[in-house]
Amino acid sequence: MSHHSAGSTAPSTMSGECRIEMLWNWNVVDACFLSSSWHIRNNAMFAASCIGVALLVVCLEFLRRLGKEHDAYLQRQFQRHLRLLQAQPASGTCRDIAGQPGYATYRASPLQQFCRALIHGATLGVAYIIMLLAMHYNGYVIISIILGATLGKFLCDWMVVKIPYNGGAVEKNDRSNSLDVAGPTGCCA
Repeated sequence: MSHHSAGSTAPSTMSGECRIEMLWNWNVVDACFLSSSWHIRNNAMFAASCIGVALLVVCLEFLRRLGKEHDAYLQRQFQRHLRLLQAQPASGTCRDIAGQPGYATYRASPLQQFCRALIHGATLGVAYIIMLLAMHYNGYVIISIILGATLGKFLCDWMVVKIPYNGGAVEKNDRSNSLDVAGPTGCCA
C-alpha cells in the first residue's frame, strides 16, 4: 500500500513524496521511515540510514549486555558483603542454629532499582524503534537489522562460561552457572 496521491503520474523521485509501503519492498529514494522528516532523498542518505539502523541494533545488544552486567555487579557486591559478615567472629548472620548454611535475600536499593529500570526502559525503547523500522518491510533495512544484530552479538555478548567440575565430572543442578538463553527479542530468558 503506497501513500502517494492518487492523481500523481510523475515518478516519486520527481515529486519528492514519501513512499511508505506496507508490503515487501526495495524502495530507496523517497522512502520514509517512522516520520516524514526521515525522508530519503538520495542513495547516500539511504546508505547512511542503513548504517544507522545497523548501529542502532548494535546499541540494543549493548544495552542488553549492560543490563546483565549491572545485575551481575550488584550480585557480586552483595556476595562480597556477605563474605565480610561471615568473616566476623560470632556473627552468625548467614548460619542458622544447626550450623547449616542459611539464605540471604538481596533487595536492590531504590537507586539501584532505578538504574535497572532506566536500562530496561532504554532497551525496550530501542527494541520498539527497531521493530517499527522492520515494519516498513524494506528489504535493505531488514538486512541492516540482521547485520546489526550479528555484529552486536559478536561485539557485546562474547560467551564466557565458568563450568564447575569435581574430578572431571560436571556438577548437575547448578543453575547459577547455566547459560542465559534468550530469544531474538530478549524476552524469553
